[in-house]
Amino acid sequence: MYDAVYKHGLSRIDAEVAHHRTFDALRAAGPALRHGPRPKGRAVHAMGLTFPNPLGLAAGFDKTAQAFEELGAFGFGHVEVGTVTALAQPGNPRPRLVRLPDDRAVVNRMGFNNDGAAAVAQRLAKRERRRRGPLLGINIGKSKVVPDDDQAAVEADYETSTRLLAPYADYLVVNVSSPNTPGLRNLQAVEKLAPLLAHVRDVADRAAADAGRDRVPLLVKIAPDLADDDVLEVADLAVAQDLSGIIATNTTISRTGLRSDASVVEAAGAGGLSGAPLRRRSTEVVRLLRGRVGDRLTLIGVGGISTAEDAQERLDAGADLVQAYTGLIYGGPMWPRRILKGLE
Repeated sequence: MYDAVYKHGLSRIDAEVAHHRTFDALRAAGPALRHGPRPKGRAVHAMGLTFPNPLGLAAGFDKTAQAFEELGAFGFGHVEVGTVTALAQPGNPRPRLVRLPDDRAVVNRMGFNNDGAAAVAQRLAKRERRRRGPLLGINIGKSKVVPDDDQAAVEADYETSTRLLAPYADYLVVNVSSPNTPGLRNLQAVEKLAPLLAHVRDVADRAAADAGRDRVPLLVKIAPDLADDDVLEVADLAVAQDLSGIIATNTTISRTGLRSDASVVEAAGAGGLSGAPLRRRSTEVVRLLRGRVGDRLTLIGVGGISTAEDAQERLDAGADLVQAYTGLIYGGPMWPRRILKGLE
């Protein structure tokens, strides 16, 4: 049924407009979804937390922390909100979200459009968390106006988001891998990433202590376009700095091996590619990371998960948890339940 609705309805609407309509519908149905039944799944114990099941919703869908509890009714055991930046920003000009249906993929160049850390923190402070809801991850990134070559300014920018949001997060993610903020991926270089992560770790610890909370697990999210040696360097850094884990991977700037006509791909423009074409490389990165870090870090595999077989492949490669976003777009609201049933 959803395939027919998507083909004859949603696919004919601008992708970002369709996203906002779906989001508005979720918020309107909030009470029913928050109190409704939850699909069962295999609990996962990681980072000192108990996840209801292995499947999570990746950052990008709920950028403003307004519907993460409702999304739990779909079957997601955790929802990662954001990316949130210290400063509110509109993101890149539209159109900035394009579907490639022949590849079950999406190109996005959103540019971290969000309300800013203060507004999101205020929203979370007013919302009573329920024990039965999904775990909440908060993904933070660099404000666009902050130059990536000014290390002090970068650290101050991430500090603001960390200080405001860490008290509400079940886990916190430092995003240095989106291709849509100029210079952001430069922060993946170890010489820049090391002091940034150390600073965020220190700020998060102080913010959690001030809020009377235990230490908040801290992860870093990396790109699939890193060379293998660079992936291993980040792995070593994460272990050395006592991070809780790594999320692999973000979207890719590559356009190789796509089924879509070249003219369609060109018309889609620049931005990060997500969806099925990412499956192989994202799995490779997870396998590479697990071989390096052993059992010392939690790995969250994301990118190209469309079926239960894809999810199981990522778990077999070494992921403790998996996330998806584009799979939900093409699979519809019952898609998470099908994935969980397949994993069982």
